[in-house]
Amino acid sequence: MEETRFQQGWELLRQVDDAGGEAVISSLADIAPDLGRYIVEFAFGDIYAREGLSLQERELVTIASLLTAGGCEPQLRVHLNGARNVGVPPEKIVETLIHCVPYVGFPRVLNAVSAAKEVFAARDL
Repeated sequence: MEETRFQQGWELLRQVDDAGGEAVISSLADIAPDLGRYIVEFAFGDIYAREGLSLQERELVTIASLLTAGGCEPQLRVHLNGARNVGVPPEKIVETLIHCVPYVGFPRVLNAVSAAKEVFAARDL
């Protein structure tokens, strides 16, 4: 069962975050390997694997959640890339960010827009 969760999570992580997700997990190997395993098994093997939302919808929810939390720009960049990897158009990402303004305020949305601008530029969008 546990290996199935890990395998399913790893496949979804690679599909969504590609090299960015692998880099996050690899960066934890020497200090907190269990944390990397929890990310793969729980976040991707359990949560991302659930039915009910598409990968595109999950990435938009993740982006909105990271924006709302604030101070999560490195993770936000990973998931902005993830959203593009699963086919979310840049315009839909920007609209998701703008939609958050009345709920979390301009500073957090501006930080997220700045992160999106960096990701889009790196991807030649």
